[in-house]
Amino acid sequence: MIDLKLLQKDFDGTAKALMRKKVTLEVIEQLKVKNEALKVAKRAFEEAQAAQNEMSKLFGVYKREGKDIAELKAKVDTNKEKLVGLVETQREAEEALNTLVMGVPNIADADVPDGADEEENIELRKVLTPPTFSFDAKEHWELAEKNNWIDFEKGVKLAKSRFCVVQGMGARVERALINFMLDFNRERGFNEVSVPSIVNRTSLEGTGQLPKFEDDLFKIDGEELFLIPTAEVPITNLFQDEILTASELPIKLSGYTSCFRKEAGSGGRDIRGMIRQHQFHKVELVSITTPEQSEKVFEEMVSCASDLLTALELPHRVVQLCTGDLGFSAATTIDLEVWLPGQNTYREISSISNTREFQARRAKIRYKNGKKNELVHTLNGSSLAVGRTMVAIMENFQNEDGSINIPKVLEPYIK
Repeated sequence: MIDLKLLQKDFDGTAKALMRKKVTLEVIEQLKVKNEALKVAKRAFEEAQAAQNEMSKLFGVYKREGKDIAELKAKVDTNKEKLVGLVETQREAEEALNTLVMGVPNIADADVPDGADEEENIELRKVLTPPTFSFDAKEHWELAEKNNWIDFEKGVKLAKSRFCVVQGMGARVERALINFMLDFNRERGFNEVSVPSIVNRTSLEGTGQLPKFEDDLFKIDGEELFLIPTAEVPITNLFQDEILTASELPIKLSGYTSCFRKEAGSGGRDIRGMIRQHQFHKVELVSITTPEQSEKVFEEMVSCASDLLTALELPHRVVQLCTGDLGFSAATTIDLEVWLPGQNTYREISSISNTREFQARRAKIRYKNGKKNELVHTLNGSSLAVGRTMVAIMENFQNEDGSINIPKVLEPYIK
């Protein structure tokens, strides 16, 4: 969550920064009211505590001077009862502010461009040239059906819409991609981890999915457990409520998981095909760094995901997200968008985000900096979404007869 000290020190400046992330005036007004209530509660407690300390000092004076302490004792006892109430008032004010702040997004970095939505994102560069075909390029669902790679009807039969069954060569390519991605990331210094696909509420609160996005999560009935929407959640929370040493950092990890999302806000978008499924596979990058390391590691993560696409011979572009398209926890995000000939457009295949200390504050991840315990920076990114990578391979490596070639780097994983 955002640093509450920012509200105390510069409320107007913090409010202006939050408005860049679409925080409404109504929420900002609530923040102001609850922030003022906490300040008043703290001041009242501190004044009463100071008075208690002063009165306590008088006992020795009264005894030396032979004065009756009965009246003083009565005042001290009355003030002590008052302090109990003031502590509770302060706790309630703190809890009310924290509850509100848990639903407030991270502040965007100052150099993130302002913009209303994805239409105002900024293209930084293109990598590789999109292929040209002497025929009309087919979309991936046509190719999947022709080559018997994916059965969408069986997915509906087994579960419901937006599930699918990957089979035959499609399943082999999927498995090859996962292994290739993990090997590639490990060679770049990201150690492999295998984590649970079910996490508790505390973990999801730590990385920012809860409380705001509960409607998009699959919850285990009768338990405070959820299917993960991304491996970012369990991997980041490996360090929840821990104090690391500076010598351990940066910690760079990569893991493969299945991910689950209700896609509650997606409406009718991408109903056909594999672009927006309820269950999908993803290889994730997560880094835990000191504040000084995070910018360099962020660039390394972007390069790792981009180079992975290049190794797969997939044309893509690198895009800086504007404030209106930035995720809840992100301070800055670079998207990689892969070229899809069948759709004649670039589509997101990876998002690399630096959350600065936002998640660390929620998840209580710190490191020992000299004698002080300070918050780490956490970073995460897809490397890559496996299903969307398969889509890109099908469309970019298609032949006129509908057959699909396999990228050379995957051949050793398929033989």
